[in-house]
Amino acid sequence: MENQIFELQYAMDTFYFLVMGALVMWMAAGFSMLEAGLVRSKNTVEILTKNIALFAVSCIMYMVSGYALMYGGEYLLSGLAGGETLVADALKSSAENGFGGDSVYATASDFFFQVVFVATAMSIVSGAVAERMKLWAFLLFAVVMTGFIYPMEGSWTWGGNSVFGLYTLGDLGFSDFAGSGIVHMAGAAAALAGVLLLGARKGKYGPNGEIRPIPGANLPLATLGTFILWFGWFGFNGGSVLKLGDVASANSVAMVFVNTNAAAAAGVVTALVVAKILFGKADLTMALNGALAGLVVITAEPSTPSVLQASLFGAAGGALVVFSILGLDKLRIDDPVGAISVHGVCGFLGLMLVPVTNSGSSFFGQLVGAGTIFGWVFGTSLVVWLIIKIVMGLRVSEEEEYEGVDLAECGMEAYPEFTGAQGSGI
Repeated sequence: MENQIFELQYAMDTFYFLVMGALVMWMAAGFSMLEAGLVRSKNTVEILTKNIALFAVSCIMYMVSGYALMYGGEYLLSGLAGGETLVADALKSSAENGFGGDSVYATASDFFFQVVFVATAMSIVSGAVAERMKLWAFLLFAVVMTGFIYPMEGSWTWGGNSVFGLYTLGDLGFSDFAGSGIVHMAGAAAALAGVLLLGARKGKYGPNGEIRPIPGANLPLATLGTFILWFGWFGFNGGSVLKLGDVASANSVAMVFVNTNAAAAAGVVTALVVAKILFGKADLTMALNGALAGLVVITAEPSTPSVLQASLFGAAGGALVVFSILGLDKLRIDDPVGAISVHGVCGFLGLMLVPVTNSGSSFFGQLVGAGTIFGWVFGTSLVVWLIIKIVMGLRVSEEEEYEGVDLAECGMEAYPEFTGAQGSGI
């Protein structure tokens, strides 16, 4: 009877894990639509190509090396096929610890849930470097990011390993429930390194320091992408509870869903209000980034706050993201979609708010953890971007940028019957 209960619970937990992972995979569509809507029409095909290709590269590289580096397990290309033999051990581990036991970490369900997180981190990079980076330079970086850079910082955080044998973040009081720092700030750090070496888009900043807006081509598409991301985030945060098959876990999942939704809603409203105060208008793009900012902030700890606290955290993110986007523009850091502000600045805020409601964490531990993640990802990414720049170059030519990277990199256009540009086939 006890084994039957274990088997039922294990099956329920596994099914829940897989469905939540599928929701996170759907976020790839959200990033694609958001970024396609916020870039100019002449760069749409290339940004979509980057998004589907980076997802594929992430899945392959995490299978080849990333998962083993992050959790110290077998390389999946040689070890995953024998996963069925682990079920007996996994039953007890699942019942006692959810998906936290070593035996369960070797199963296919955990790999699937983890690999879509890797792809999310890489998706953050694509929007920040949009409209002027070479496609193959970006994909080469994706290989290193998903196969080495991200798994190493993941091994120090979720993997529980010491940082170069010096200190263990968990012992210092570091906590990141679903990845405000581990996923989102890491992606933003890699993006920032690339943007600094890449430079701004032509015409973005004037000779006298003026900032010239470059509006996106399709705001309905960007709005759709934001709603898809909002929807997928329930899997991102809800799945990070790791199981569903007992009363405590089920209640935790429900609270995570409610808090995730509340933070996003508060982020939208706050960003709209701040934009109205600053610009005199209700800025849709700021509202969209406000929603994402609220989601990123609550991702660090969605299980312990009350709904009111979650709303306040989301509101803080919604306000911060507006000022961050404006601040980066003044620093001449060109981020077409606001990814560095949404995922990096608000990811850091999310980490620092964790001790407010989670007594198991500390502000010192959160600060050290954030510094470790940012320092490692930014530093290694800067080196990799620099090597790629020397070997093959990062940026398309000025002529190709003016023409649009769709034609230069992909040889086709997203809207040929409307633009009538060369290469449309008409």
